[in-house]
Formats: sequence, structure tokens, C-alpha cells
Amino acid sequence: MLETCDVVAFAATTDLARARSFYEGVLGLPVVHEDPYACSFNAHGTMLRVTAVAQVGHPGYTVLGWRVPDITTTVTSLGSAGVKFVRYEGVELDAQGVWTAPNGDRVAWFTDPDGNILSLTQLH
Repeated sequence: MLETCDVVAFAATTDLARARSFYEGVLGLPVVHEDPYACSFNAHGTMLRVTAVAQVGHPGYTVLGWRVPDITTTVTSLGSAGVKFVRYEGVELDAQGVWTAPNGDRVAWFTDPDGNILSLTQLH
């Protein structure tokens, strides 16, 4: 029933201005709309709606991710923009903080200013 409908992705923030600065200024996502309740971005054709909340829950897993063609270049670029990549204990990461899965996929994790876990994936 929903196979022909567009997906809308959501993330939460306690500070819309700070979230807009990160998603627009650091990640480079164009703003589509902003109101007192949310800021919506164009994430390569998918709407990402960052919604204002009183408190952000921290589920401990990735809430948003991007498939990238070259994870090394993307990690370097985001690192230059101030993004800090997360290192998980017990996960073997390279010097840039990238994990290589057994099938060859490569993944790196980082957080937005509210602590939402985001990821980059380069498929093998």
C-alpha cells in the first residue's frame, strides 16, 4: 500500500536553531521549510524533518544514515567541518573511525548536537 509513497525521516532536537546550523551548515542539507515546531531538509529527495521536543531520547542505535560512494573522503570532509566520529569499545575501527563489516561494507558513526546517532555507509 505504501510502496509508491515517499518516506519522511525524523530526528528530534531540543534546539531548532542549533539543529539547523548542523544539518544545513555542516552536513549541507538544504532547508525546505522551518516553523516553530520543526525544520525540514531535503536529504537527496527524502524529507528529513527535525522536530522540536522537550527532551531527546537516546535509544543507543543509529537513527539516520547515509550511503556514501567514498567513506574516506566523506569522513575527512566532515571531520574538517568539526564532526567527531564515535568509537565503540569492542568494535575494530581504522584510524579514521571506520568499521569494515565481514562483507566489506564500511561504516562510521557520529552524532548530531542532540546526541542522535548518525552513520555513513559505503557498500562493498
